[in-house]
Amino acid sequence: MRLKDALPKMPKIGTTHYLTFIVFLGILNASIGLAYVEAKTSEITVLHIDGAPDNIVFIADPHLKQGNINYVNTIVNEINALDPSVVLIGGDFVYGDGEEFSLQKIWDGIDAPVYAVLGNHDYKSGITSTSWVEKNLAVNNASFDRDDYNVSSLRDETTDVVYAGRLTDELGMNGVRVLKNEYLVVDADGQDLILVGIDDGWAGMADPPDVPKSSAFTLYLIHEPECRANWDADLILAGHTHGGQFLPQDIPMPGFELSGLSLENGVSTYITRGIGTSNLGVELRLFATPEIVVINPTCSPEELFPDKKITHITLP
Repeated sequence: MRLKDALPKMPKIGTTHYLTFIVFLGILNASIGLAYVEAKTSEITVLHIDGAPDNIVFIADPHLKQGNINYVNTIVNEINALDPSVVLIGGDFVYGDGEEFSLQKIWDGIDAPVYAVLGNHDYKSGITSTSWVEKNLAVNNASFDRDDYNVSSLRDETTDVVYAGRLTDELGMNGVRVLKNEYLVVDADGQDLILVGIDDGWAGMADPPDVPKSSAFTLYLIHEPECRANWDADLILAGHTHGGQFLPQDIPMPGFELSGLSLENGVSTYITRGIGTSNLGVELRLFATPEIVVINPTCSPEELFPDKKITHITLP
């Protein structure tokens, strides 16, 4: 028997299949290119809210590293251009796989008071694919009832309190006041703002404080939107989702809140797409452009950023 007769026959690839494969590779390369470009841009979302202080700017999920530090510096410059009264950051300052805390110096460049909460990456909690799935399942065993709030079941060996504490100290040295289950009365352009910061839910650290009733605008800041409760709030701001990072924002995803505005029991929650990306080795986003949120701006974002997409949302 000849050798060529003993070898298994390989299927022939016809011209149609070959062209299909070439087209697929072309689309894949183009998509990766578009995703790389999209991750380096940003859009502005304007929230019009009666009674809220003017010029509150909100971002989340910067996930700072050497590869995106220049991009985040651009975001800081755009924030300053909006002339903020207060800047809020919704957690995930880091990836949790290193300790380049010196990069957090970038926040010292913001020309306004900065307040923040920590995210799960800031506690190294749920940041691997396995622990991510486990955290999503564990959420079902937690209680998010306002009068019986308990996320202790989410705290496990992945929660690194020491790491989060060192990050908190570094942020504090660079002008960021991290709120851990506490509230403050903040002066926002001469108007009182009750700002409530909830520590990270996935890390099992969330323990909402008792907040006295007030006529002042009350805003809750939390990282994971699924860890919110029916608080007596005028607005809840959350991040964490990255808008799915590679998912169209206008396609419903049953069981998942990707981004945007939701209204439950009379309380509005806005989930931002954030500005950073997951740790893929390269910054990529597709159909989920990074986002800066500004509440009741007194300037015109369209005039400041004529080349950006500006979306206006009026809250009920």
